[in-house]
Amino acid sequence: MYVGIDVGTSTVKAAAFDGSGRELAVAARPVGLALHGGFVEQDMEEVYGAVVAVLGEVAERAPEPVELAGLTGQGDGVWLVDAEGLPVRAAASWMDGRAHELVDRWLADGTFETVFRRTGSAMFPGCPGPLLAWLDSHEPKALDAARASLYCKDMVFQRLTGAGPTTDVSDASMPFLDPRTRTYDNRVVELLGLTHRRGLLAPVTDPVATARTRGEGLPAGTRIANGPYDLPACALGAGVTSPGDGLLIVGTCLASLVATTDLDLTGEPAGLYINTDRPGHWLRAMPAMVGTAALDWVLSTTGVRHEEVDGLLSETPPGAHGVRVLPYFAPSGERAPFVEPRLRAELTGVSLESTRADLVRATCEGIGYAARHCLQAAGLTGTLAVCGGGTRSPAWMRLLADVLGRPLRVVEGEVGARGAVLAAAERYGVALDAEAWTRPTAVVEPDEARAAYYARAYEDHLARLTEARERARRT
Repeated sequence: MYVGIDVGTSTVKAAAFDGSGRELAVAARPVGLALHGGFVEQDMEEVYGAVVAVLGEVAERAPEPVELAGLTGQGDGVWLVDAEGLPVRAAASWMDGRAHELVDRWLADGTFETVFRRTGSAMFPGCPGPLLAWLDSHEPKALDAARASLYCKDMVFQRLTGAGPTTDVSDASMPFLDPRTRTYDNRVVELLGLTHRRGLLAPVTDPVATARTRGEGLPAGTRIANGPYDLPACALGAGVTSPGDGLLIVGTCLASLVATTDLDLTGEPAGLYINTDRPGHWLRAMPAMVGTAALDWVLSTTGVRHEEVDGLLSETPPGAHGVRVLPYFAPSGERAPFVEPRLRAELTGVSLESTRADLVRATCEGIGYAARHCLQAAGLTGTLAVCGGGTRSPAWMRLLADVLGRPLRVVEGEVGARGAVLAAAERYGVALDAEAWTRPTAVVEPDEARAAYYARAYEDHLARLTEARERARRT
């Protein structure tokens, strides 16, 4: 039996699989997010406690001993720990917006573009560079007390195993890693004013670190591998490894990933190149801040339950009777396929005749347009897989296929946990049938007439987005 652990932003999950990739058991625990004044933080002890709890539940429910475990989790943010791996302060989430003024300044003075040209990483307020620089100015004592600045899964790995602080080439991709040498670029550290904090960057293990567990959650001595983080883990779990093929993760973050062997650091700085286990192979990633959180806000505001979404999408036609939504609800603005820290959501075309169904469909359409924009920028030319919580809505998947104008290979279940197991198996030399493990559960074809309508509407979306970005820059 194999166990995958996925430490998400709002939910921590563990899934057990048999040798063919069939899910045997899944356990989940919610974890909190503290939002205040643009700050978004998480309690590391709560997160780690949830990991131990779901592992214990899965181990009890699964019929066989655990042969191997793989670990993945949310990326970015800053998770400061001391020499024992214990938290120095609350974790600053990837959703955090406190460093937006730093990003604004770096956008204006050219630092932002210089970093992208060197690393392929377009910084945003919730990535480690700006967050560490902000903490260095506002909470230097926290950095003084820290042994390492980790990513979420790295903190969990250290606590589960007792190993020293490490990270892997996927997480370290943002924003300090040179994608060609797969080592830290000290010039980037210097540009961000963090040379005196260079020692906080965890050593990069290439390939990912392996160790044995100490007995919390999993039996002592269980083999475990640390990484990759959730975006590349989902790509592995969905079978996206051939250049040109892509993955759309419809989750809290709307992440678009395209496998590539072409490192192109020209063009508008946006997104990032995620290093994979194979040198010379990257994932061109456009992890937009927009995602299911935008729909969740609309549902909670209108009093609509999640189970009502499919029915409401059938009550109103494409175009939602003129209602339009630019779905950029995150307090830190947007980070892909462009960086605009001050961009905010806009609802237009609303009248007293507009219905809840119109608002829900317009939001889903807006998210679909954002996904199309990201996939286009990432260079999608091959097949497209889709996973994440949004796949639970068949009506939304049909809408997405229409908006994107292409078939969707729907991969359900715990895709990130599945990819974490496949990565761990590779590290330990355990032979698993990757094709069987990543087989899609359905293929959703677009409707030709609706796809043609949405192709025209997408151009209108881009025009409205251009105007909104110009307004954001004037605020």
